[in-house]
Amino acid sequence: MKPLDLASAVFLLVATGVVRAGAPEPATDAPATAPPAYKLTAGLYRFSDHATGWDVNLRHSSDLGNVWIGYFRLASQDTTQWRAGWDHSYGSAVRISPSIQFASGGFVGGSVQAETGDPWFVGAGLGRTNLRPYWNLNFDPNDAYTLSAGHRRTDSQLFMVQLVRDNRQNPDQRHLHFTWRQPLAEGERLTLDALYKTGLVEKQRIRRWGLSATYDWPNWFVRLAWDPNTNFTPVDAWRLSVGSRF
Repeated sequence: MKPLDLASAVFLLVATGVVRAGAPEPATDAPATAPPAYKLTAGLYRFSDHATGWDVNLRHSSDLGNVWIGYFRLASQDTTQWRAGWDHSYGSAVRISPSIQFASGGFVGGSVQAETGDPWFVGAGLGRTNLRPYWNLNFDPNDAYTLSAGHRRTDSQLFMVQLVRDNRQNPDQRHLHFTWRQPLAEGERLTLDALYKTGLVEKQRIRRWGLSATYDWPNWFVRLAWDPNTNFTPVDAWRLSVGSRF
């Protein structure tokens, strides 16, 4: 194995070995069980130019927010990148959500989102990076503004429309998301995200549809996504992600 391969393998083994000690069962009138503090996700990427990539991401949630660390490798190009980040949400009537990301190679990026309303809501956001090399694995433009509106219920039911538009190097690039999340029995839920993208790819305007489908169990989830012209390149991408909360 190469050194970075060995490091990522050790990281994965350590992450999957983390468990929380069980507490004795309380007598009566016990408070609700706290949500899992950790989320471990492994992703596989298959590109139409026959390249294959994978990533591993471990997130920890607490009162201080979400802190995560990840590792990405594109085997065909012998390309790797470590990354880390933090995000949190503040307020209730007006909810402010800042985030920051770092990656090997000198990349730094950040965003801030503002949202108000319940159960109907509207929101807006802005993202900025230092334009250093970065493997964008969520496929939305990073230097962009966002506008969103939707309806959210306390039982995790959600419908949202969101516009993401590049506002820096490629202002023609736009993503329009239609997201629907429906809780099901036994703590399960289904999330569908339809994506309509427009913009220039090698001086040709594209209009393409993508789709992401996620199925959640109480402690596990699986996601399959199709992203045409990923990151506004001639390359299409499939993404398969599986993960666990613990």
